[in-house]
Amino acid sequence: MPRIAKELGPLEIKRLSAPGYYAVGGAAGLTLQITPSGNKSWLLRVKVGTKRREIGLGAYPGVGVALAREKAQQVRDEIVAGVDPVAQRAQARQNIIQQQLEEKALEWTFRRCAESYIKARSPGWRNAKHAQQWENTLETYVYPTIGDMLVRHVNIGHVTAIIEPHWTTKNETMNRVRNRIELVLDWAKARKYRTGDNPAAWKGNLDKLLAVRSKVAPVVGHRALDAADLYGFMEILRGIEGMGARCLEFVVLTACRSGEARLATWEEIDTGTMTWNIPGERMKSGRPHRVPLSVEVMQLLERLPRIEGESLIFPGARKGKPLSDMTMTKVMRDMGVDAVPHGFRATFSSWCASSTSYPTEVREMALAHAIGNGTVAAYQRSDLFEKRRNLMADWAKFINTVPAVGNVIPMHKAA
Repeated sequence: MPRIAKELGPLEIKRLSAPGYYAVGGAAGLTLQITPSGNKSWLLRVKVGTKRREIGLGAYPGVGVALAREKAQQVRDEIVAGVDPVAQRAQARQNIIQQQLEEKALEWTFRRCAESYIKARSPGWRNAKHAQQWENTLETYVYPTIGDMLVRHVNIGHVTAIIEPHWTTKNETMNRVRNRIELVLDWAKARKYRTGDNPAAWKGNLDKLLAVRSKVAPVVGHRALDAADLYGFMEILRGIEGMGARCLEFVVLTACRSGEARLATWEEIDTGTMTWNIPGERMKSGRPHRVPLSVEVMQLLERLPRIEGESLIFPGARKGKPLSDMTMTKVMRDMGVDAVPHGFRATFSSWCASSTSYPTEVREMALAHAIGNGTVAAYQRSDLFEKRRNLMADWAKFINTVPAVGNVIPMHKAA
């Protein structure tokens, strides 16, 4: 049995002021705690099973001496009856939290969840355009059906009603819509606004109801120029004036993505090492990428005008703005070429695979592609930079080499 302390009266307890713990008697383990700031509160120090507990009984003087002793005895009676007051209180708090979550879930529509998801995740997206695409597709295809519906009520019937009518005619768009619905519903489930399986999931779910994507929307690569046509193409391109033509020339020689070229800055070019250092935020992979620049690329850069106060290598017509997405495409259309700027990456890849002995890893790293699975990537520490430098020099040499007689394909120069 614990020793029962001398019972202190109300006046004696009131006079206590030094920080510490005071046994006040009247109930075994009843203690008055005084903090350094002078606040006073009641604790019951007691053993529950094999564990020692300190159970709060309220603040003094809000809870007076008599009430504190009464509460202490009540807790002791509960322990004797086999109840753990601490666990009981924790469960009560959990029940309150669960009830609050359930009440909150009653207010969450799909639209509200989607807007919250976009707000939470968009800071990590590469540009504002991506967020706008999310909002546009949801507004067009999703909100008319389930926008004002409670998110916990959305089921597979609602999802198929949105996706199925356009699955065969707008497959790429609808697959993105499906994926966005799935992400919003996963977010809502994590927030406890809904429960159960995700009705927008593809594997083991919608794949049983909708046609296989490869059957209704075969993958079509970007329209590309044949490698044999590059010499003639570049001869004409170099005769066209304008920043769009120069940027396109840069894209061909570096095999980079058009967006990487349009946003390239002079600060990223290291003329000493003939290297273009692209920061991670501008790369599709999110990782920084080094591009070895051939002599031909350096000569191209040397011929470009340097505008004071302008960091962009290929500035657009408006000050401080890069070239638009369509500038290089228009150059190619005006040349009468049935291809797109991004297609030159495919041209480069095909040439490398069919006409050189460079390993696949060198080609893929030159294109800033991930190599193999996660295990392979983990062990591939080198970026094969010097091998890639040789590859890009050979690529530039190939582009500038006159094809053998009989292999030259005539091209019509832009008017």
